[in-house]
Amino acid sequence: MSQPDTLNLFVFIDAFGWEICKRNSFLEEVLPHRQPLATLLGYSSTCDPTIITGCLPRDHGHFSFFFYNHGESPFGWCRYLEGLPRFITRRGRVRHWLSRLIQRAHGYTGYFQIYNVPFRLLPYFDYSEKRDIYQEGGINNGNPTIFTFLRDQKIPFYLSDWRRPEEHNLSALEQDILRGEIRFAYLYLAAMDAILHQWGTRDARVREKIEGYDRSLRRILDLARRQYAHVNLTVFSDHGMTDIREQCDLIPRIESTNLRFGTDYVAMYDSTMARFWFLKPEARPPIEAVLRSETQGRILTEDELAEFGCDFPGHGYGDLIFLLNPGVLLCPSFMGETPLRGMHGYDPRDTDSIALFATNMNGFEYPKRLDDLYRIMRQSIQAEP
Repeated sequence: MSQPDTLNLFVFIDAFGWEICKRNSFLEEVLPHRQPLATLLGYSSTCDPTIITGCLPRDHGHFSFFFYNHGESPFGWCRYLEGLPRFITRRGRVRHWLSRLIQRAHGYTGYFQIYNVPFRLLPYFDYSEKRDIYQEGGINNGNPTIFTFLRDQKIPFYLSDWRRPEEHNLSALEQDILRGEIRFAYLYLAAMDAILHQWGTRDARVREKIEGYDRSLRRILDLARRQYAHVNLTVFSDHGMTDIREQCDLIPRIESTNLRFGTDYVAMYDSTMARFWFLKPEARPPIEAVLRSETQGRILTEDELAEFGCDFPGHGYGDLIFLLNPGVLLCPSFMGETPLRGMHGYDPRDTDSIALFATNMNGFEYPKRLDDLYRIMRQSIQAEP
């Protein structure tokens, strides 16, 4: 087999939003075309399947991690843990260990974490990312991914291992480039997201991380140019990050209705939204009344959900979704009890939510939204000289 002439290198930097990029110097002369890229409602569990399939959430079936499915929940046995002392059950290490135990027991290969969902309530829920979305059959609705296309076309490629540290993936990519056999590379860099959550968008650690990415990618690019005649480099993100300015303690307000969780309604309290399933029709009006009086967020309309591609058949991810205003953190929530300095998952039209797209390629229609990235990746292969 002859050595390929072109390397198409796509770098996914988690949470490296357009506004953050604009405030920092990053590969300025290397990536002359850079632009904002519209994101989606939800979190990485929404965005990442869209990036690799080109499909919207309603079509690929991924949104938030948890959804109501009392009859088939894999967490039924967790109700017996509710009697454990709270100082044990709320500890992150304990929950991380239990997550690993459940994952191994069920053979789940995707990203799996039970977060802060109360043990007595876990049996009402199922989990949406049981399979590794980057492997064949990993997408809930069976949609093919860009990696399906590459495998079908027998195109040699590099794919990051999302379970491994950035340093490992950078080194593995360098080794593949030196061998000169791959034509496509998908490098996932995840550490920026954690830094932004912990410190916010304007901390010096963010600048330091961006400078580190700049150096690493310049090194990768120089190495690739010594092996290939043409190197197409594209950097993108899944969403931005918003600095937290206030918190919303919503759960007690819902509980003040005296409706019964599991009998009248079920709720999942994510970091920036609360999702409700109404088991009895009479439960909806009092909960809606509470939410409509809440100034820190709003109930999403059916038209908005359709615009965002989140109008799921049968309202699988909630009969009603209450979305917090940008900069408001639902805390405590089923995701955690510790306030953070940065969060994403707000209205995708908000400035700080917008993702980044930057490339040295030209001659094609640039993307407008995350679901266009699949087309860009396929075109980069098909347009090789």
